[in-house]
Amino acid sequence: MNNYSDKGISRAIIKRLPRYYRYLGELIDQGVEHISSSNLAHLMGVTASQIRQDLNNFGGFGQQGYGYNVKNLYDEIGKILHIDRVHKIVVVGAGNLGHALGGYQNFVNRGFDIVAFFDKDPEKIGTEIAGKPVYPMEDLVDFINSNQIEIVALTIPKEGARIVADMIKETYVKGILNFAHTDLNVPKRITVENVHISDYIMRLCYTMHS
Repeated sequence: MNNYSDKGISRAIIKRLPRYYRYLGELIDQGVEHISSSNLAHLMGVTASQIRQDLNNFGGFGQQGYGYNVKNLYDEIGKILHIDRVHKIVVVGAGNLGHALGGYQNFVNRGFDIVAFFDKDPEKIGTEIAGKPVYPMEDLVDFINSNQIEIVALTIPKEGARIVADMIKETYVKGILNFAHTDLNVPKRITVENVHISDYIMRLCYTMHS
C-alpha cells in the first residue's frame, strides 16, 4: 500500500485529489475520453500548472500533446486515495445526522459501505436506517472486530464521542470521521478526520465579510 505522506506529499495536495476525482467522474459520465491540463484547469477554476505539479507527485499520468486519459487518471487517483475497494463503515449515533449519512448516496458511489448504526436509545435499537440495522452500543466493539470495520463515523455529542474513541482504540478501526466538537485521543495508527460544521460556517461568514 502506498503511503504518500512518507514520500513528502503535502496534505494540501492530498486534500485536492478528491476534487480532481469528482470532476473526472463527471467527465466520464459526459463521455469525455481525453482532456488537457489546460481544459481541466479551466473547468475546475485552477491553474494548469497546479494540476501538473500535483499529479507529477504521483507520476504525472499525462502525455505531451495528448493530455490525460480521463478514465485512466480517474482510476489512478482512486488507487492513490485507496477507494478502489470497499471500505466498511459503522455510524455511532442514529439521530438526524446519522440518518443523513445513511441516505448519502455518494458514500455508496465512492465505495464506502455503511453496514450498521449504533445508539444507546432503546427506542432506536432494532430499527433500521436506509435498510441497515441499529444496534446497542454494548455490541459495538465485538461488531467492529467480527466484521473488520475500518471506519467509524461519530455523530454524537462530544462526551459520548470521547467514550467511543476510547472503546475502539484496540479494535480493527483505522479511521474516525468525527462530527463531534471535540478532539479525540487515539493511537497514531488511527486517522481522525474532524468535520466541525459550525467551523465551516464561521469561516464562511468571515470570508463573506472580509
